[in-house]
Amino acid sequence: MISKKNFAKVSATLGAVALGVSATATAANADTIYTVQSGDTLSGISYKFAKDNSMVNDLAKKNNIQDINKIYVGQKLIIKSDGEIQEYNAQNAANANVANNNTQAKQAAQAQSQASQSYTSNASGSEAAAKAWIAARESGGNYGATNGQYIGKYQLSASYLNGDYSAANQERVADQYVASRYGSWQNAQAHWQANGWY
Repeated sequence: MISKKNFAKVSATLGAVALGVSATATAANADTIYTVQSGDTLSGISYKFAKDNSMVNDLAKKNNIQDINKIYVGQKLIIKSDGEIQEYNAQNAANANVANNNTQAKQAAQAQSQASQSYTSNASGSEAAAKAWIAARESGGNYGATNGQYIGKYQLSASYLNGDYSAANQERVADQYVASRYGSWQNAQAHWQANGWY
């Protein structure tokens, strides 16, 4: 038989455990509003959140996407921290605002720190125009754009950037890549126009 004193201890312990589990569960279910950016694909978004392509079909199904190869800039998705996908709506958006605001603040701080580093490209005239044309097609000129393993303004493979995603390093590596592969930005643009990639 349990005495009143022992019953109170057991009840208090169970109550504390239940509250702790409840608080943990609440904290672990933060949502993120993801806005599709230029250059995004469903597989790229899946890779960003799940580190593989496992979410592609769920993304398409839960957001009424008929063709997994067609998504649009500005389209919004809600992705739970556990990787679950929900269609964007006002109620889900309100729940996700806190997590999204924290993410945006971190991204802004990172972009500001990246902008402080410098590199001056030697591309000028028609070379600079071809370079700008490729950047506009690849990322809309966004240093923070991602598409699976491809990162930044020129959508370079993460392995080329060696973990340094700063604007200066993206410019430097893009110039080196184009010089070694195509010889010039104009040749890279001609290749892009013929094949849809460079």
